[in-house]
Amino acid sequence: MPQIVDFSSVSTAGLETSPVAPALAGLRANEARYYKNKYNHDFAVESADRATETVEWLHRILREERGLVIASRPLEATEFQVEGIRMAYVFYESGLAINVMYPIDDASKRAVGFKLSDGMEVPAELASRFKFARQKSKLAGTIRGSFFVIKGQY
Repeated sequence: MPQIVDFSSVSTAGLETSPVAPALAGLRANEARYYKNKYNHDFAVESADRATETVEWLHRILREERGLVIASRPLEATEFQVEGIRMAYVFYESGLAINVMYPIDDASKRAVGFKLSDGMEVPAELASRFKFARQKSKLAGTIRGSFFVIKGQY
């Protein structure tokens, strides 16, 4: 059963095994606040074990687009559609969050985003391939992020 992420009271529920659980919870809450404020969408996540289709879709895009395989274990995932954009998120035990933004009608704006929780190292599989920019968040501290444009159809 998906759980709505409460961004006013940040909880590590579902993320407890992460060595950066409080920062990852803040990152998850930051995303929930964004979607609530921009689209009035309640950001709800469920165990990655239950959201296997979402995790597999995201992993397929990473593998086929860039030959990437994420070493960390997925903890939670979500998939939803807002204003014609299919979105998917996977939150990993390492503190990594990956999202896929997949507009249905505009292939030029399809992208994969990577966000690193405060306090985590850049994963080895991403370190040599991406540069990460920093942004501050009241909920998540310092977030480092990067992205790439999706070229294929998924």
